[in-house]
Amino acid sequence: MEGKTFEPVLSFHFEARADRLKGVREKMLECATRCGCSEALARDIVIAVDEACQNIVRHAYAGQGGPAVLECRLVGGDLEILLSDSAPAVDPATIKPRDLDDIRPGGLGVHFIRTVMDTVEFQPSPTGVGNLLRMTKKVR
Repeated sequence: MEGKTFEPVLSFHFEARADRLKGVREKMLECATRCGCSEALARDIVIAVDEACQNIVRHAYAGQGGPAVLECRLVGGDLEILLSDSAPAVDPATIKPRDLDDIRPGGLGVHFIRTVMDTVEFQPSPTGVGNLLRMTKKVR
């Protein structure tokens, strides 16, 4: 959404550890609701963000924790969600949803994120370190 005016809504720094994700979910629910999302849409966005955060915890930081930032802003009628970390860079080509015919527990986070959000893309980190995930959802 380069060149478009945006309204910052949330900037939340957190330690990317499983025991810290409840706070992220609470902040995201408050943000989505404040931005005009229905209760059902707000819950879906929270689950998508939680799944992305769990991937940061499990895969980017390999369960060791590290700094992460959740930023949200309104760009026109879209809620733009940026998740960044300082973990070793991942190759976006390796991040794919599991085949839905592969019935087993877990592993559907990427599928759910892509189903809920209108756009999901990895972008170069502005700092040159870590990872940046940009997701958008039409909310107005």
